[in-house]
Order: sequence, then structure tokens, then C-alpha cells
Amino acid sequence: MQSQKPFFDDIARVASGALGALSGLRAEMEAMMRQQFERFTSGLDLVPRDEFEVVRAMAIKAREDNEAQAARIAELEAKLAALAAAPAPKPKAEPKPKAPAKSKAAPKGA
Repeated sequence: MQSQKPFFDDIARVASGALGALSGLRAEMEAMMRQQFERFTSGLDLVPRDEFEVVRAMAIKAREDNEAQAARIAELEAKLAALAAAPAPKPKAEPKPKAPAKSKAAPKGA
């Protein structure tokens, strides 16, 4: 039985060494993949996240302002339509001008 114990110890050491090598290989592969991805994305001229968030906030504010202006325009158009539909008040009739008074005197030169 004692001969088997060193055999299993050797197998355990080999297995742990292989797992250590595999984890090192994994870390190296991840680093290589990350480096390749960063190189690829740097060539695409992508926008940084913070700049994107600033522009996004500006777009949201512009949309809200646009909707508020559209609501205001609709309200003003409704008021204008109501004014146009209402009967226009008739102007007061102006009094007729009085005719000059005729005099009973004889005309001059007769």
C-alpha cells in the first residue's frame, strides 16, 4: 500500500501543475483577447461613454422642449380657431350726416 501513496501524490502534483498551467494560459488568452478587442475598437473611432451620456441628456431635453412647444402651439391654434368661429361683433351703425339746412332767403343774384 505504501507504494501506491507516492504514485497518487505524483498524480496529484501533475494534475495541480496542469491546472496551474491552464489557469495561466487562460489569463494569458484573456489578456490577448482584451488587447485585440481594444485595438479593434480604437480603429472604429467610437464615442466614450461619458460623451454619449452628455449628448443623450441633451437629446432628451430637446425632445421635452419640442413636446412642450408642440403642446403650446396646439393650444394657441385652438384659441385662434375658437376666435375665428365666434361671430364677429357688428360695428355700430354710424349716424347719417345731416343735410345742410335750406334757407328760405332768395338766392343772390336773382
